Amino acid sequence: MPEGHTIHRLARRHARLLVGQHVSADSPQGRFEDGARLLDGRLLAATDAWGKHLFHRYGDLWLHVHLGLYGKFRDGTLPAPAARGALRLRLVGGGHWLELRGPTACEVLTDTERRTVLARLGPDPLRRGPDVQAFVDRVLRSRAPIATLLMDQSVVAGVGNVYRAEVLFRQRLDPLRPGRLHDAAVLHALWDDLVVLLRAGVRAGRIVTTLPEDRERPAGRPRRVDAHYVYGRAGLPCRICGTPVQDTQVAARRLFWCPVCQA
Repeated sequence: MPEGHTIHRLARRHARLLVGQHVSADSPQGRFEDGARLLDGRLLAATDAWGKHLFHRYGDLWLHVHLGLYGKFRDGTLPAPAARGALRLRLVGGGHWLELRGPTACEVLTDTERRTVLARLGPDPLRRGPDVQAFVDRVLRSRAPIATLLMDQSVVAGVGNVYRAEVLFRQRLDPLRPGRLHDAAVLHALWDDLVVLLRAGVRAGRIVTTLPEDRERPAGRPRRVDAHYVYGRAGLPCRICGTPVQDTQVAARRLFWCPVCQA
């Protein structure tokens, strides 16, 4: 599933391509026909992202998209290619086209309905002025493992399985330790590192969490095999201590950690 950095990149890209343009909208697949009709011919005024949720503003209406596991956007310059397959939404304007396939959510919302969606989400490390204390307080009230809480979008929005594993390793935190047993200062440091990692992901368009000195090849663009400390490395030696990386299921996703560095 795309994590928060990907959705913020999409919001920025869609703004560059279509904001300020009156767009034509259709749903070749037919599953979003009524929503496309509401947007067709409207001016795209702005784009926005909150965690894993993408928004386009069309006057008093919002397009809301959650990609989920299988959703994907594609774009290009006109002329647009022929519609093929399960194409949920196509937007055309200003010399560019966007296509959306396979999202978990694709709907048109009013301002009130959008606020309802946002009310269910925790603070987003990529947004300006996030309520960091809300994140800290929520964790300190919970008996759930910190690894579970980081995947809960009502606690922190935009963190997925890769960032979860990597930030916990970087902060040397036991992923199974209950949230309420952490110090507030530790949680603030965790949040600050999430900001660093997610912003780097927006810039690079990929998740790289390792420091150059911890990679097999320190110089140059990080290779995929050097990009992560623990994620996807079960059974391989920890980059810091050499202990085999462990994995288990936490919050219905595969968690990776080092039992020595994160003890």
